[in-house]
Amino acid sequence: MGLFGRRRETAAPRPPAAPPAPPAPPARGAGALWADGFGRAGTRALQVLAVVAVVAVAVLAITRLTLIVIPVLVALVLAAAISPLVSWLRRRGAPSMLATWVSLLALVGVLTLVVWAVVRAVVAQWDELADSAVDGIAELQTLVSGLPFEITDAQVREAQDALQGLLASDAVGAGALAGLSATANFVTGFFLMVVVLFFFLKDGPRIWEFLLRPFEGERYERGRRVGTRTVQTLGGYVRGTAIVAAVDAVGIGIGLAVVGVPLVLPLSVLVFLLAFIPLVGATLAGALAALVALVALGPVQALVVVAVVVAVNQLEGNLLQPVVMARSLQLHPLVILVALTAGTVLAGITGAVLAVPIAASVWGAVQVWDGPGTPARFARRKRPETV
Repeated sequence: MGLFGRRRETAAPRPPAAPPAPPAPPARGAGALWADGFGRAGTRALQVLAVVAVVAVAVLAITRLTLIVIPVLVALVLAAAISPLVSWLRRRGAPSMLATWVSLLALVGVLTLVVWAVVRAVVAQWDELADSAVDGIAELQTLVSGLPFEITDAQVREAQDALQGLLASDAVGAGALAGLSATANFVTGFFLMVVVLFFFLKDGPRIWEFLLRPFEGERYERGRRVGTRTVQTLGGYVRGTAIVAAVDAVGIGIGLAVVGVPLVLPLSVLVFLLAFIPLVGATLAGALAALVALVALGPVQALVVVAVVVAVNQLEGNLLQPVVMARSLQLHPLVILVALTAGTVLAGITGAVLAVPIAASVWGAVQVWDGPGTPARFARRKRPETV
C-alpha cells in the first residue's frame, strides 16, 4: 500500500538503446569526382585553359587588326606624354580646342623637323659615304685575300651575278609590291594616329568616363585610379626616355663628330630613336655607328666609336636613368626582356617600342588596384625577399 492507501507501481524497464548507425558511404556521383585532389587540379586546369583561350583569341584579334590597334596605342602613348602641355595651356586660360591644336601641331612639327633633318643630312653626305663604302669594300677584299683559304675573283664575280639575278627576279618584284603595300598601310596608320591623338588630347577624360559608366562604387573608383596611374606611367616613361635618349644622342653625336665619322646627324637621330627600345636599342645604335666608322675611316676609329658609345651608355645608365626613370619604370630586367620579345614577335619594331611602356602601365595599375597605395592582393609582399 502506498502512503495514501494506493499501491505504488514500479516503472517499466526501458529497452536498451540501439547502437549508432554506421556512417553512410560517400556518394559516388559526378560531383564527388571533382571533390578530391585530382578533381580540384582538373578544375583549375580547365580554368587556366579557358583563360589561355580568351587571351589567345584577344592576341589573334590584335595581330589581325594591327592597322587599327597600333595607331591607337601610339596615340595613347603620345597623348599621355604631351597631356601636361595641354593641361598647362588650359590652366593659362586657353580654350580646350586651342590648347589641343597647339599641342598637336607642336608634336607633328617636331616629328616633321626631325625627319627633314635626317633626310637632308643623308642626301648631303651620301656621295661621301658611297666613296667610303667602296674603299672599305676594297680594304675588306684585301683582308680576305690574306685568309688561309682562297677566294678567287671568279667566285666574287659569281656572287655578283647571283646578286644581280636576285634583283632581277620575280621575288624582288613581289617584295617591291609588298613594300608599296606596307608604305600605304604606314600612311593610313599615321593619319589614323593623328586623328585619334587629337580626340585623346581634346576629350581624353570624357572618353574614360564614358567607358566607366557601367561601374559604380568601389569598381568605379578603381577604374579612375587605374586610368590616372596609366596616364602617369605612360607619360613619365615617354618623357623620361626622351630625356635619356636626347643625352645619348648628343653625347654619341659629339664623339662621332670628333672622330670624323660621316652622317653624324642621321646617326645621332637613330641613337635617339633606338633608345626607346630598352636593353637592346643602345647596343644596336652603337653597332651601327661603329660599322659606319669602320667602313668610312678604319678599324681604329671604329674601336674609338665603340668606346665612346660604351662610355655614354654607362654614364646615362648609372647616373641619369635612375633619377629620370625611377618612378615611371619599375620593372625587373627579365620582365623587360620578355616584354620586348613578345612585342617584337607580335608587332615587329613597333611592338618592341610599345611593349615596355604597356607592361609598365599594367604593373602600375596593379599597384593601385585595391587603393591609392594598396596593390592587388596577389602582388602584395607577404614575406621578406632574400637574395
